[in-house]
Amino acid sequence: MQERIKHWLELKRYNWKNLDYGLVVVVFLLCLISTYVLYLVEGDLFSLKRQLFAFFAGFVIVAIFTLVDYHDLCLYIPIIYIVTTLMAAATRFSPLGDDQQTGSFRWLDFKVVEFQPSEVCKIAIILALATFFSQRRDHLKNFKTFFQACGIALLPTIFILVQSDLSSSVVMIVILIMMLANSGMGHKVLGPVAAVVSPIIIFTFWYIQQPGQKLLKDYQLERILGFLHPEDAALSTMYQQNNSVLSIASGKLYGKMLEGTSTSRNYANVDVTESDFIWTPISEEFGFIGCLFILSLFSIIIIKCFIAAKNARDYTGMMIAVGIGSMFCFQVFINIGVATRMLPNTGLPLPFLSNGLTSLLSYMIMIGILLNIGIQPNRGGSDNFDIR
Repeated sequence: MQERIKHWLELKRYNWKNLDYGLVVVVFLLCLISTYVLYLVEGDLFSLKRQLFAFFAGFVIVAIFTLVDYHDLCLYIPIIYIVTTLMAAATRFSPLGDDQQTGSFRWLDFKVVEFQPSEVCKIAIILALATFFSQRRDHLKNFKTFFQACGIALLPTIFILVQSDLSSSVVMIVILIMMLANSGMGHKVLGPVAAVVSPIIIFTFWYIQQPGQKLLKDYQLERILGFLHPEDAALSTMYQQNNSVLSIASGKLYGKMLEGTSTSRNYANVDVTESDFIWTPISEEFGFIGCLFILSLFSIIIIKCFIAAKNARDYTGMMIAVGIGSMFCFQVFINIGVATRMLPNTGLPLPFLSNGLTSLLSYMIMIGILLNIGIQPNRGGSDNFDIR
């Protein structure tokens, strides 16, 4: 009985007036759009039922993580971090590791379900860095803290990179950079680091284009070179992206959805339209106006992330919201950039729209944590912080 009373008091202390129902509605709309588009792409009732189940499970997870105090999650971050890192490492080993015939060992095969550790590693890195920076607030402006933060983020990132998942590794590095920039570490630490890293990045970009380079696999290098010289790879590396652009253009202003299924679809010539290239059928079905509407939904989510960071009760909540907002912003930009041929071809799902149970549930966990940050009590009170 005492435990029940304690739990009820925990729930009552939340400021439920600040619960962001608008964020839930935006996510729900994106899920509806995803269900419709994936049904068109995959074309069978089993896929439709599977997706509906995934969305139902996702909103249950949103409700759970809205109720769970993010401070309690941070108490268990060492366990969460170790488990997710070990899962990322396990993808390279039998019997759990699975490449789904892609040559990239990114999944764990639990027989009942395929699990992609890189998605939960993003959450673990965000929580781990937020907790670490919070504990080191009196020692932020020194290089030791900087290198320790990099070590926390880069350990699971290395295991993801070994899977041959370069795109997810880049997402994790972007999360690290954004959280470092907003941690209050200051230019005295980040300035010299940027001065050293920038020439290294330029040299690396030059090096990977040289014959015999050892950093990238052949298919990764071909994608970059194809992007830099599209006229030389129009019928090979750039073929999929070229067809994607043609499909997007054929959607015109209003899209083909109103024309019915009798009209042929150009996205039939594009692979992976259920995941990495889902923006292609979306554009062809909904047209320019529909794409603007969907982009506005993503913009609302990203803006709300940074508003939650600004209004967070404490430093930890602010850092978590910054990490989540950075992840959403970068993944939307990369996925759509690839589909529109603005960026080299790489495999990143579009949040809430691409098929994939692990990624969807990971995004729902982030939304639940974001909602919990918003309903914490005493926001803007004595727990306010200064990151100057």
